[in-house]
Amino acid sequence: MAEESAIMEVDGGIMEGGGQILRISTALSCLLGIQTRVVRIRAGRSTPGLRPQHLSGLVTVRDLCAGQLENAEIGSTEVTFTPGKIKGGALTADTKTAGSVCLLLQVSLPCVLFAESPSELIFKGGTNAEMAPQIDYTTMVFKPIAEKFSFKLDCDIRRRGYYPRGGGEILVRVAPVKYLNPINLTDRGTITKIYGRAFVAGVLPYKMVKDMTSAAVRCIRRELRDLYVNIQAVQESGDKAVGNGSGIIIVAETSTGCLFAGSALGKRGVSADRVGAEAAEILLRNLHHGGCVDEYLQDQLIIFMALADGVSLLRTGPLTLHTQTAIHFAEQMTKVIAAYFYVSDLCGKELQIEGLLYK
Repeated sequence: MAEESAIMEVDGGIMEGGGQILRISTALSCLLGIQTRVVRIRAGRSTPGLRPQHLSGLVTVRDLCAGQLENAEIGSTEVTFTPGKIKGGALTADTKTAGSVCLLLQVSLPCVLFAESPSELIFKGGTNAEMAPQIDYTTMVFKPIAEKFSFKLDCDIRRRGYYPRGGGEILVRVAPVKYLNPINLTDRGTITKIYGRAFVAGVLPYKMVKDMTSAAVRCIRRELRDLYVNIQAVQESGDKAVGNGSGIIIVAETSTGCLFAGSALGKRGVSADRVGAEAAEILLRNLHHGGCVDEYLQDQLIIFMALADGVSLLRTGPLTLHTQTAIHFAEQMTKVIAAYFYVSDLCGKELQIEGLLYK
């Protein structure tokens, strides 16, 4: 790819203004061999600067490519990353908090797809955390759609961890590829299945699972009366989960293989009924816009579209700020061009990105 040249400066405070900018710019810096300085890190957040989770992500990518980091410490609002060659192999990253393991995967996966050898990554932290994809979303929605780019993602949930203790652990295995195929997700098809998973862990009563599930099913059946809703109810065993936690994810699958989800986590002072209904409402909202992906998958696919060999097409609902941010930095760093236009009859958008062939 590109030779290392003058340092590229990335403004971490624009648009989404959070950790997503740090993740996408670091991954692309690693892949493209571009020395990058990110300034105003997380300027859009109430506590700007690097938090433990973001630092863990940076260190993971640095270690994957034997790169160098400057000024990488908790609270830092500016960091410089000089990438090396992506080797692959075994690596462990631990947020030492309930920071999301899914966000560690998000920054690492594009890099290890083009490593010199297969990678075996252990990520420790929170598996079901607020402000991040739940691990169930990653395995049930992101994984099957992302694999359409023609790679294989093996993700083993060894132990679940929740806020505030963390303690979760996943094992990720990825074999490198020579290139990514472009995707075409423009035909939504019809909804054929609705299924999901509701759980409680620790000292929380199993009745909460039943309440979440019943509320979710009632909400969905008001609009989708003819489909059976199959939500697995789970009491996590003590050896498979750390701490107390509860939550639910509901997935809708279509005849063309599109996947949509709504999820919610239990919170102090919020009834289990409300948690289940919230997840169902999010799912239904994402089924209304006529796109082929939900609002949480949009932005996660942009970097792969930018790296693929050819034109990818993706029909979405309204573009989220996270998606607009991902497009902005993919365009800035890879020089690919993203075009998107309204699909008037569906009230959504069709996003087209011609990727560069990564070699």
